Amino acid sequence: MSQHSIYRIYIKRAIDLFFSLALLTALLPILFLVALLILITMGFPILFKQNRPGFHEMPFTLLKFRTMGFEKDASGELASDMTRMTPLGKLLRRFSLDELPQLINIALGQMSFIGPRPLLLEYLPLYSAAQRKRHDVLPGITGWAQVQGRNKMGWEERFECDLWYVQNLSFALDIKITVLTLMQIVNGSGVNAEEGETMKKFTGSNS
Repeated sequence: MSQHSIYRIYIKRAIDLFFSLALLTALLPILFLVALLILITMGFPILFKQNRPGFHEMPFTLLKFRTMGFEKDASGELASDMTRMTPLGKLLRRFSLDELPQLINIALGQMSFIGPRPLLLEYLPLYSAAQRKRHDVLPGITGWAQVQGRNKMGWEERFECDLWYVQNLSFALDIKITVLTLMQIVNGSGVNAEEGETMKKFTGSNS
């Protein structure tokens, strides 16, 4: 078994479990404060929950702090995401604080810190055979696509980045993505939109 295989199968999960539990403990006051602010400004529910495809396309419930209200347009449908985004929600997304509940997903083994972002279940029938391989690893809070441009990319480019990550997964690559992600959070660049929420929906591959 190669070093990369040992990291992929054993070490990566051990790192995820250790740091997710450590961060959940250390950030408990911040988690409580954010939850309280959401309750005061937006009310219940505090968490956004949605089923997403995980490892080998098995569905799991993704957790995030809620960043939008429930305002409706003239036709009675939910208004656009940006219309419903609250000032607190914008701040949470600006520093990716809305992602913190996903530490629970990581602790449960449903996600990793680094991996392709978990998208919508409705996209599964639209993937090409190659694109489906993005589910050969656990989905992540951040990934190679996110540090390469995130919302400035088209879907095809994102999937290419996801597949490149799956093929080249290593400890060194995960460290690189972690550093680049932290730089993005500090700069507040490219972290204000979530795939499948504020982005144009994926309607199928061009190939």
